[in-house]
Amino acid sequence: MTIHTLPDNARILIVEDDQELGNLLKEEVLDHGLEARWTGSAEEAAQIMEKWLPDMVITDLRLPGANGLDLLLKTHRDYPETPPDFLVITAFGTISKAVETLKAGAEDFLTKPLDLDHFMITVSRILRNRRLRMEISMIKSLLHDDGFHGLFGKSRAMNLLFDQIRRVAKADGPVLIVGESGTGKELVARAIHQESRHHEGPFLAVNCAGVPEHLLESEFFGHKSGAFTGAGRSRDGLFAEAHNGTLLLDEISEMPLLLQAKLLRTLQDGKIRPVGANHEQETNVRVLAATNRDLEQETKNGNFRDDLFFRLETFTLNIPPLRDRQEDLELLAGKFLQTFNVQTGKNIQGFDESSLLLLEQYPFPGNVRELKNAVERAVTFCDGKLILPRHLPSRIRKSTALIPGIKDLPTRTAWNSEHLKSLAMVEQDYIRHVLERVQGNKRKAASILGIGRRTLYRKLDQSGREEQDG
Repeated sequence: MTIHTLPDNARILIVEDDQELGNLLKEEVLDHGLEARWTGSAEEAAQIMEKWLPDMVITDLRLPGANGLDLLLKTHRDYPETPPDFLVITAFGTISKAVETLKAGAEDFLTKPLDLDHFMITVSRILRNRRLRMEISMIKSLLHDDGFHGLFGKSRAMNLLFDQIRRVAKADGPVLIVGESGTGKELVARAIHQESRHHEGPFLAVNCAGVPEHLLESEFFGHKSGAFTGAGRSRDGLFAEAHNGTLLLDEISEMPLLLQAKLLRTLQDGKIRPVGANHEQETNVRVLAATNRDLEQETKNGNFRDDLFFRLETFTLNIPPLRDRQEDLELLAGKFLQTFNVQTGKNIQGFDESSLLLLEQYPFPGNVRELKNAVERAVTFCDGKLILPRHLPSRIRKSTALIPGIKDLPTRTAWNSEHLKSLAMVEQDYIRHVLERVQGNKRKAASILGIGRRTLYRKLDQSGREEQDG
């Protein structure tokens, strides 16, 4: 049986203590072009979901330890924003148990022994409904939603980040926010502040690389009058100003080692000593630190104190780069378009298909900030109803120009009478060329080629067999 409506890249987690059945279901799901993992217990499933949040969980109702219903309830608590859909299977199915499971939030309920065709039809239906719900949610986000404290995204990666923000916000320890430039580290910090018990207090941010080194200690901890040349009067530092609030230390890797030691002491005992003061004073500040560097490597290089690193990494949030959350690109571009429409008084309706394709294929090394700048530039130069490729920055147009045709094939292809190739060989060359240009992303490659992913997989398999036969 072929199912033509399964969404690309859907993730399925199978929780079944019968290993033979679990592997059978996993292979069936994989055969239909989906991603799948299998585990034998609810406890292991919860651990997997912390790093690999699926679109659907297929779970046996009876499991060793926590059962499938327990897993469903826990998952809905842990991931309230967009929990995975649940399909529950059991050999002990009753109407009352089915009703209980459905009331708890399961999408459907199947009894063993399973008919695999019926099983995959059910999986397909649940995934189609999920995709429809997410598309509706995205449209609502474009029209009404202000995002999650200014952060936008419906991707799996961003929903996982939102859940992590909610969790760490409830604690009081420092948080290390790691992400490439332009990913929105300060927005994440502000979201943590808004979700925390400190939300009614001040939020202050300081760039550790932007303050002269000889003024850093005074900037952070304040100073007394006459403490050093030029200190004509006493001044509160950032820790005093952020009392009962949140302080973000951006580019923490740029902080000098001596100041790192003093920061560590403040984090440990909650006290500060202004420059020139004889006594310490209490401070109640939630400290957040942000960096685009590998702090663990910086400690090995001697540029960062390992004890401070260990203190900060207790709660670490990794912000995904835009290239790893491309399903959010259209949503983000639409939000930025709305913003710049208001600022410029224009009424640009959206992006034409070619412009969106260019944006989707561009790697955006500058991440969300670069996308925002690109949309601002496009709105500025667009006088029509749609943003066209010519309105986008030249670097985006040049780096993603994929024109289907012979002239786009790799230069190693020889087009002369001595090396003429069959049409099938030309097709395989071009498929490989497209895959190289999109860094192996088969979803993008299939979109560019105008074929389905399953067709692409079939052609690649055929190519591999022909190479082996040759």
